Amino acid sequence: METIKILTTLNQNYLPRLQVLLTSIYITHPGKPFEIYLIHNGISAPLLDKVGLQCDRFGFGFCPVQIDPGCFRDAPVTRQYPREMYYRLLAPLLLPGELHRILYLDPDTLVINPLDTLWETDLQGNLFAAAAHTGKTDLANNINQVRLGTDHNYFNSGVLLMDLKQGREEISADGVFRFVREHAKELLLPDQDILNIMFGNRTLEVDDYLWNYDARNYNTYLLRSGGKCNMDWVLSHTSILHFCGKSKPWQAGYVHRFGILYKHYTQLTRRTGFYLADTPE
Repeated sequence: METIKILTTLNQNYLPRLQVLLTSIYITHPGKPFEIYLIHNGISAPLLDKVGLQCDRFGFGFCPVQIDPGCFRDAPVTRQYPREMYYRLLAPLLLPGELHRILYLDPDTLVINPLDTLWETDLQGNLFAAAAHTGKTDLANNINQVRLGTDHNYFNSGVLLMDLKQGREEISADGVFRFVREHAKELLLPDQDILNIMFGNRTLEVDDYLWNYDARNYNTYLLRSGGKCNMDWVLSHTSILHFCGKSKPWQAGYVHRFGILYKHYTQLTRRTGFYLADTPE
């Protein structure tokens, strides 16, 4: 049975979100081996130990990768461009060389159906596989194409299947840093815009209904599918729910309909005894 390798990048404030994500992966894949890679910049050992114990309970490998700040000495770093934004795109250069493929997941995702089909996707020589989010119209996608000067759909960077071996040959830190310095004023969603401008033509598009479902937009998906993709369909077919946007399901006042599902996985995580957020956030 092949081990699926998962990558996420975050600061310590988002560790509880990672823990909920891990619970969802475990429940969806009973007995399946996973290795969890966490690229970080100085999360304390006691906090990492809690996540490690949870992974042990689930039978997952846990591999924290702490970044030497010196690696980003030449990176443009500001409040808008934090050091962490570079981690996912430079993952081929930051992760162990023996890794050839990895699935990056934002920590504000849930896995509710198996990942095997995505993991086994033929990248057809591309660096990445990613989804472009479905909108009520194509207007937002068209605006992003004009804004960035691209001719492909605007990919969301929250779920990325990566060919690390190919990435080591094609991606350079200096190239990414130079691009950010030269185009800083044009980047609204910096890491996502960088993905689309620099690597959009090296990205295979996958179905957002299945692999990066924007949890805010249930009605949009329902409408564009002609009523097919209702709640029952999502729960049976969608693998990755993505809680995009500023409003999050662990915050008070979240109104979108998948919030209760997130709370359910949070409760299951709390029962492991390793959950790091037992107080309201």
